[in-house]
Amino acid sequence: MEVSDILSRMLMYVVLPLWLTAGFADYLCHRTARIENTSGWKESALHLLQFAEMALAVLAALFLEITSLVILIMIACLVLHQATAMLDVHYANATRRVMPIEQHIHSVLEMLPLTALLLVVAMHWQSFSAIFGMGTPDYSLRWKQEPLPIAYIGTILTVTALLDILPYLEEFVRTLRRGGGTTSHSEQRNQ
Repeated sequence: MEVSDILSRMLMYVVLPLWLTAGFADYLCHRTARIENTSGWKESALHLLQFAEMALAVLAALFLEITSLVILIMIACLVLHQATAMLDVHYANATRRVMPIEQHIHSVLEMLPLTALLLVVAMHWQSFSAIFGMGTPDYSLRWKQEPLPIAYIGTILTVTALLDILPYLEEFVRTLRRGGGTTSHSEQRNQ
């Protein structure tokens, strides 16, 4: 088996499923923390923004040839995701108690996108290095010549909808209904 095949399988069958699972675990932490009563819809909106930022990178990896432009898009998505994650944690810490388990899950949610990007870069080194003048960069967007198996794409999209999209939409609706942000972090500590 080729190294690129091993890296591809690690990305498809280890990194991405772990990432989706960690996203659901984070949702469960938010539900347990009852963010609808503390940080409210603003924190939930940050969660949706982080999801959208990385969804762009994942959809590009699933459906597009990995060109220099796609790698740059992935890098930009990762940087935006990290900035939003820092804003999210800063806001959450100011409005509620973030439990140690949630902090560890956040670590996973921050490192797995980087891991995924590094695996993509390793598999497409020429496209990546061309960005830095070591070859001719390809700044095109085009569909994969050899698409991923439809069963895999269908499974990943279904699992994403069930573990991440629907739960985080439910969280957002729940926080909007409640109004959120009614209990401060200091009031929580006194309860």
